[in-house]
Order: sequence, then structure tokens, then C-alpha cells
Amino acid sequence: MKPNRPVGLVGYGAYIPRYRIAAKEISRVWTDGHGGVPVVAKSVPGPDEDVITMSLEAGRNAVARAGIDANDLSAVWIGSESHPYSVKPSGTVVAEALGVTPFVSTADFEFACKAGTEAMTAGMGMVGSGMANYVLAIGADTAQGRPGDALEYTAAAGAAAVIIGPAEQSVAVIEETISYVSDVPDFFRRADRPYPVHGNRFTGEPAYFQQVRSASAALLAKLGMTPKDFTYAVFHQPNARFPQVVAKQLGFAPEQLAPGLLAGSIGNTYSAAAILGLCATLDVAKPGDVILMTSYGSGSGADAYVLRVTDAITTRRAMAPLTERYLSRETMIDYAVYAKWRNKLVMG
Repeated sequence: MKPNRPVGLVGYGAYIPRYRIAAKEISRVWTDGHGGVPVVAKSVPGPDEDVITMSLEAGRNAVARAGIDANDLSAVWIGSESHPYSVKPSGTVVAEALGVTPFVSTADFEFACKAGTEAMTAGMGMVGSGMANYVLAIGADTAQGRPGDALEYTAAAGAAAVIIGPAEQSVAVIEETISYVSDVPDFFRRADRPYPVHGNRFTGEPAYFQQVRSASAALLAKLGMTPKDFTYAVFHQPNARFPQVVAKQLGFAPEQLAPGLLAGSIGNTYSAAAILGLCATLDVAKPGDVILMTSYGSGSGADAYVLRVTDAITTRRAMAPLTERYLSRETMIDYAVYAKWRNKLVMG
């Protein structure tokens, strides 16, 4: 899919909470410290943080990098699977806080972990059709994990925002995108349940690997490109292992993954994961670099994009905090504080 009017990322921004809980601390509580841990630590939202507050921080950074007035935004769309309200949009609150209201389109997107890139693709259509000049697309999650479940080790928090705008103003032009979906019940949460469940035997194949591999391979074939044509590849990061495996399956070298591989240090940020990896990659990219980004959402599907970095990156990335700044600030908490903040204690 490619709009008639060339579009790209005019701005981008990340946000990661400072609080972390070590995977070994979770293991200490539930397995007496025995068994392996999939990540070193994961990010945890503070008691005053949720999808709305994190989206606002990432959105402000994206607006700053774009060098535009927030009032220039025609839409504010937030993709998440942990919106704080079941009925009341997160987008209106973020738009109000940014000073964009009242004449703006807002909406909340859902598609498990690729809700953020769904908003991004929709933004491409709006800007590419001429209906809008700038669209703010955000992926954010606080992520839930049932106490003692495998997901609790990796279900993390973070937000990433991109502003879709005209290609001539972009730090990275989006050359093409493609989506691939199929009905695979690998991970889901029913409306009346506090925690998601996962079908272990579907999680790798035919879920994550088939969707990510198929979308990426189809886009490369359509454009006549090979892994050697890319400087970097960013894949959705449910853990540290999956993106490395799928990269190898597709023929990418380990060094092409390095800037975007965050899951080992902060866990799976769900709707923010792929875009957050892209933010980290843009923080180190050079003009002319070519990036493949492929998101994944359980249920399931993948969105793949090819982006080409422009000369504007050299000046614009300094206009907001780099992703590494959020990664490097760490305040460790223990399981008791984590359980309290995440409302895991049911008071009778």
C-alpha cells in the first residue's frame, strides 16, 4: 500500500517509565528463584502513570521534533490494549492536553500489539489523500500479566509516537507498507477478565513468526529488495529471542538489529514495541539509511514498512530526548511495590 501523495515521519518521540522490576525478583516470588528468565528487567508505570500520561509524553516529544504547532495536527489516534477506560477515549484527553482541541479527529485503535501501527497506517491514508497535513499516531501500553504467569516477566510499559506528514518535511520517508492477518488464537483477553491468556503452542508458529515473516517477505518481494538493501531491521519485540530468530529466518545479519532490540532491557511494551524500536533506531540512523519495520499483533497480524532516512534527521532528533535517555534512568522496585501499583491485590 502506497498513498498517491508521498508521506513520511515528520516527528517521532518515545517515553519509558523510570521504574523497573527485575525478572529475578518475579522469579524469587513465584519459583523460588529457579528457572530461566526471558528478560533482565521490565519497565513498570508509576502509580500516577497510564496509557494517557505516557502517550502525552511521547506525543509532546514527537511534536517537538516535528517543529510544528500542536494545532497543526488534524488527528490524534492512540493504539493500545490497556486504555484506562472501557468507555471513554484516551485520544480526547491527550488531544486536550496537547492543546489541539476542539477541531481535531481523535480515536482509540485496537489490535493487540500492533494497534499503534494500525493508527500509523491510517495516518498515511489521511495525509496521503490530502485530507490532513499531520496526523499523530501513538502506540502505548501499561500491559497486564496475571501474577505468576509467564507474561508477568515481560509485560512492560512504554509509549511511542510518530507524526505522519508530507514526505518533503520528513526525517524518514515511508516508501511502502503492507499488512498480513490471519485468525490465530495465540493471545487474548475477554472483556470481563482482568488478565490475558495465551495459547502457548500457537505463540511462535503460526502466530508471531508466520505473520512477521510473511508481511516482511511480501513487502521485500513487492519492492524487489533483499536484506542487504537495509541498514536496519526492527521487528516487534515480545522478548529478546523472537526478533533475532525471525531476522535470521529472513536473512538479516545480527548487526542490523542492534539499535531496535530493547525487549531484553525493558520487556514487551506491546502496542509501543515496534514503534519504540523504530524511535531508538532513528536516534542513531544516518541520512540515506533504509529501515524495515514490522509490527505484530496477537489474534493475529503484522504491518511491515520500508522507510528511508532523510537529511533532516541530523538536526531534528536533537529537539527532544533520545530513547536512550529513558532507557538509562532506572529505579528498581520490589515485587510488593509492583503488586501494589499494578492493583494486583484484591481487597475483600
